Amino acid sequence: MKKVLKWLGIAIGILVLTVAGYVAYVFLSYHRIPDHQDLTPETAESPQSETVLTAGKEYTAVTYNIGFGAYLPDYSFFMDGGKYSWGKSKASVTNAVKQAGALVGDIHPDFALIQEIDLDGTRSYHVDQYQLLKQALPEYHSAFGVNYDSPFLMYPLQQPHGKNKAGLSTFSRYGILSSERRSLPISTGFSKLFDLDRCYTISRIPVDNGKELVIFNLHLSAYGNSDEIRTAQVGMLTEDMKKEYAAGNYVLCGGDFNHDLKAEEGQAEDRASWAYPFPRTSLPRHFSFCMDTLSSQEKERLWNSARNADMPYVEGKTYTVTLDGFIISDNITCITYENKNTGYAYSDHEPVVVTFRLEN
Repeated sequence: MKKVLKWLGIAIGILVLTVAGYVAYVFLSYHRIPDHQDLTPETAESPQSETVLTAGKEYTAVTYNIGFGAYLPDYSFFMDGGKYSWGKSKASVTNAVKQAGALVGDIHPDFALIQEIDLDGTRSYHVDQYQLLKQALPEYHSAFGVNYDSPFLMYPLQQPHGKNKAGLSTFSRYGILSSERRSLPISTGFSKLFDLDRCYTISRIPVDNGKELVIFNLHLSAYGNSDEIRTAQVGMLTEDMKKEYAAGNYVLCGGDFNHDLKAEEGQAEDRASWAYPFPRTSLPRHFSFCMDTLSSQEKERLWNSARNADMPYVEGKTYTVTLDGFIISDNITCITYENKNTGYAYSDHEPVVVTFRLEN
């Protein structure tokens, strides 16, 4: 009996030391990417001849969270209460990203704002998804910002989420003058290990009247969120947008807001942190959501841009919500607005497309 207890004690001691060592590794490895990081725009493989935007002309933009190529309709994600933490296979991930890129290309936008792109991830079999998207969109210049570069995460135990480096990219048919990464406020507690780092990028496109179209590409927090963090993230974003408008520029802000963009502001009761109504009263003067140019009936008929991944997608049963969209400054006119319906074929999100005009 003494020997049994001895070996049991040794086993428990090794387990405790292993867990303590891993926790220490995660916290020591955790880091935030520096704020105000300059990004290097990349030139298109097959650029068009036009390089400058024209005031008074119509343009099209799309925003699309591609979900690191994992979220086919039969996929559910462990952090949403689902089953899986990786994509189905390397071939499946590769094909999903290629199809998502082809879908964007078929829309023929002037600008594409794409989120949840893995550069190197355990969960996505180390497929460089940014390269796949550039191959699918060879006529677009681009700027990539790393959202997070996580340590190796051991949960869930049966299929650890692993080490993942992911971000977002702005694609433009017109040359990008410069691009910058802004680090969003996030939790400083234990929950930061679930939501990791967060950012938005600011990219500048020249206009023929001497102004710039300033494109904000964002992915706000989903997990481990709080009222304080939500308020801080929206506050930082709106302050940066205000500065650009005050400088005389056009502002287009698109991406995954991780807020219910259709809901009224007071409808926050019993909502998941990623589906709170967006606080529209926090938007500064001169800014509005493109979708708010629609009538209430048109807005209600919009196909929801995201599905919950707690289960495989079943139309009419799976919870869906509109998390993706665009904010514009009042020197931009929203002409058409559409949430594409693919049945969530390549991601748990759908592309959102806006046609707009830069006013003189």
